[in-house]
Amino acid sequence: MFSPSRSLGTRTYVRWLALTLMIVILDQYTKRIIIETMGPFDVKDVFPFLAIVFTMNPGAAFSFLADASGWQRWFFSVVAIIAVALLLVMLYRNTKDRLLSLGFVLILAGAIGNLIDRVLLGAVVDFILIHWRNFRWPAFNVADSCITIGAGILLFDGLFRKRPDFT
Repeated sequence: MFSPSRSLGTRTYVRWLALTLMIVILDQYTKRIIIETMGPFDVKDVFPFLAIVFTMNPGAAFSFLADASGWQRWFFSVVAIIAVALLLVMLYRNTKDRLLSLGFVLILAGAIGNLIDRVLLGAVVDFILIHWRNFRWPAFNVADSCITIGAGILLFDGLFRKRPDFT
């Protein structure tokens, strides 16, 4: 049976998926530019605190398990696939909540972007380097930024947004 609210929910879900796709395309496009214009470990200073550097990270965040023998590529790929499936379900169930959906979309897009790298290249392309004097933050990319911002949104949502009390 046709349900106007279900149809509206599906359209909203498709819009969120379109935003996810646009972010994944932006992530992959920026990584492709880096691959095509820079050599490994090349550095181009942009500001005194920001540089573009071409690195390949076979590990996870902060190069966790980067020195492992290669099994981590497939392990992190499987973890990402499971995360993508769960995020798609959570997004579908919460399409009316814009803030929560935005958090899911950002994490989803980041997970997909880094999964593509891991499967096709064997490692994730990182290129944004924040530094100041002797301090260097590990290089990251658009997908990593989206995951971080999305996680922040979900944390904010969980800690500070009021939900109806059904008791």
